[in-house]
Amino acid sequence: MTEEHTGEALQKSAEQEGGDPLGHWRIAVPESRELDLFSEMLTQRGAEVLRCPLIAIYDSPDVESIANWLTQFIEQDFDDIIMLTGEGIRRLTKFAERQGIKEAWIDALSRVRKIARGPKPGRALREVKLKPDTIAKMATTEGIIDMLSTEDLSGRKIAVQLYGDVVNERLQGFLTEQGAQVSAVAPYIYAPDSENGDVEALITQVIEGQLDVFVFTSTPQITRVVKIAKKGERLEAFIDGLNRMVVAAIGPVAAAGLEAQGIEVKISPDERFFMKPLVRKLVEYVAKNGK
Repeated sequence: MTEEHTGEALQKSAEQEGGDPLGHWRIAVPESRELDLFSEMLTQRGAEVLRCPLIAIYDSPDVESIANWLTQFIEQDFDDIIMLTGEGIRRLTKFAERQGIKEAWIDALSRVRKIARGPKPGRALREVKLKPDTIAKMATTEGIIDMLSTEDLSGRKIAVQLYGDVVNERLQGFLTEQGAQVSAVAPYIYAPDSENGDVEALITQVIEGQLDVFVFTSTPQITRVVKIAKKGERLEAFIDGLNRMVVAAIGPVAAAGLEAQGIEVKISPDERFFMKPLVRKLVEYVAKNGK
């Protein structure tokens, strides 16, 4: 864990903001992977945090497929790798380590053009002493497509590290249409991380106006809570409830997923789509708008 993530650093950051800038605000946090860290950031600023992790992340159970993809990437001369998430790069590195081919994997990465969808893959690369060669201006699939649309991709061998197990037909279709040879890998999967009853209780609190802020940090969170609300025939009431409160999204992908459901996003970082900038944005919003 980096220095900025230590409890002491978080406390210092909160103190610099003065008092309890989020005092008396009830904030729903569906994050799973970094739930404790995110909750601490908020509680140190006075917020009351409702924890309801919606989605867990696991290694892909198809170990053979991942191993075969890694071997292909190492042994064949790829031109580019498109990295959609830092999580995916980290898990591929761990897969390679378990297979005894970590050094070969990192060496192969060093030889190709590394295209990142936003800053998070870059963080993962720095952990193995590499860095992206180019970063999409918009941290979205469309951002990558816009960036590559002016290039001649005919005949290029392009690896694509997927977002979870989402196929991303839009990106793969674009690359194929441009004449590229595409090899995609899905190193991790999403799964429910709380009982449906807990999610239903969360939905009830939103509908009844018991919460002030709902913070979404991934599109699978949106998918799951919407699915359960729809199953209980409460989707319209849930969306109405969200639109009466403050909805925050960690980045443009999550924001687009919310807006597609008719949910207004009031807070999102302008860049650097991480938790700390998101919390800063929330503090700024509260200072400007009050409760």
